[in-house]
Amino acid sequence: LRRRASERSAHGVHCIVRSSATLFQFVDALHRTGLVSLLVDMQGRLFGDAPTRSLFDWRQQFERDQLHTLPQPYGDAWHAPGIDRGAVSLDRAALGYDCVVFDAGWSDGLIPLSRATHTVVMELEDSQDAILQAYGRIKAWVHAEPQVAVGLMGGQAACDHVRAACARFLGQAVERNIFSVLAGSGAFSALAIRIAGEETGLRTR
Repeated sequence: LRRRASERSAHGVHCIVRSSATLFQFVDALHRTGLVSLLVDMQGRLFGDAPTRSLFDWRQQFERDQLHTLPQPYGDAWHAPGIDRGAVSLDRAALGYDCVVFDAGWSDGLIPLSRATHTVVMELEDSQDAILQAYGRIKAWVHAEPQVAVGLMGGQAACDHVRAACARFLGQAVERNIFSVLAGSGAFSALAIRIAGEETGLRTR
């Protein structure tokens, strides 16, 4: 009811991480802050073995206006491999959640959520390829969604290089929207608290 009254969409979080366990740690951290999440399995690596309870893929579910989600302790999960920016808007499905967390790959674009705050979390290795790849994706994303926040985690040297490149070539306004997700067991808890704080600031809870 709060979300419908405010006419705001859920917070969209696109995670590009190496391990599926990282995704579950993150949505669990969101759950501990009091946020209800929909975890979208864009790559088919999270719930491929789970009973889908439906023979319909995500396109057919959109056509029928009924998503077949799997109940989870943190909210719901949705097996939707291959979903992309060309998909029908997720706005209606997102109404029942505080966050929509996407298990995205490097080649995936931001899934549009109208009137939403977007955060991208990128896990980087300390390599030149990772730096170039991350910078290229950030450049593309900020043109599509100028207010997107980017959290960098993983190799500290790579994260520092990406931030420096963004400040030099994309401007200080973009660089200010890039933050570090510190390594360690509390990393996702800190990120969840950050998102929960933005949630509180945007909506009356």
